[in-house]
Amino acid sequence: MKSSSRRTALKTLTGTALALPALTNSFARSMTQPEQAAPMLKGRINHAVCRWCYSKISLDDLCKSAKEMGITGIDLTGPAEWPTLKKYGLTCSMAQGAGKGIPDGFNDPKFHDELVASYEAIFPKMKEIGLTQVICFSGNRRGMSNEQGLENCAVGLKRLMPSAEKHGITMIMELLNSKVDHKDYMCDHSAWGVELCKKVGSENFKLLYDIYHMQIMEGDIIRTIRENNKYFGHYHTGGNPGRNEIDETQELYYPAIMKAIVDTGFKGFVAQEFIPKRDPLTSLKEAVLVCDV
Repeated sequence: MKSSSRRTALKTLTGTALALPALTNSFARSMTQPEQAAPMLKGRINHAVCRWCYSKISLDDLCKSAKEMGITGIDLTGPAEWPTLKKYGLTCSMAQGAGKGIPDGFNDPKFHDELVASYEAIFPKMKEIGLTQVICFSGNRRGMSNEQGLENCAVGLKRLMPSAEKHGITMIMELLNSKVDHKDYMCDHSAWGVELCKKVGSENFKLLYDIYHMQIMEGDIIRTIRENNKYFGHYHTGGNPGRNEIDETQELYYPAIMKAIVDTGFKGFVAQEFIPKRDPLTSLKEAVLVCDV
């Protein structure tokens, strides 16, 4: 993702495979379907899309188009936007509207009181309309060791687990790359995030496994999903390099990655989070078809 765009969107509310020379014949045929026809999806992936990637499109238009594509969730929306989603029969698949953004997270105890208060304020609003997942962040290192950050995050998150459990909310910490987009971010490797899940010790805390980010930081996407999927509560897509379309121009082969996710028995959402270089809604529809294994 473009970190400045993502950070701005958040602030306003508070497989490794070689590049393929061509798509498979079946995928290529799917791209010839008329634009006005809703795709016949297989029903094994719960498709979602991140709002911030389509900020130039009105929320009403995005919801209408998403519904026609078979998408059922819109990621990274806050309370003011939830009524619009409901109007189109969609859900907020990953809520935002609590916390202090990406740099200031649970790894710094000086933020704990404010973070706890903001999440405890949004939990009842989410429960009232049936939402179950809200995003959170580790924060930047700022010279802190991984070990100290792990301990600090666990302390802060444990304070919220009784309330999260009471309201049926799962807090989802996103894994982000610190090499390209989010310099100094602490939760930048899946092993660190998995260890945090173990320390928190609640089913109401999991990780957002962002495939684009983790391809940059560590690769080995499919093996990581197979070995750690019980700690992953949500997935994001994105083409690498560039965070653009998930097509034949980039190095990840998403059909195989999606099959690995399906094979784990995952029943949550996979959200498209790439920045379209072509017509946005055409690219989004293509991405949904790529991921619908």
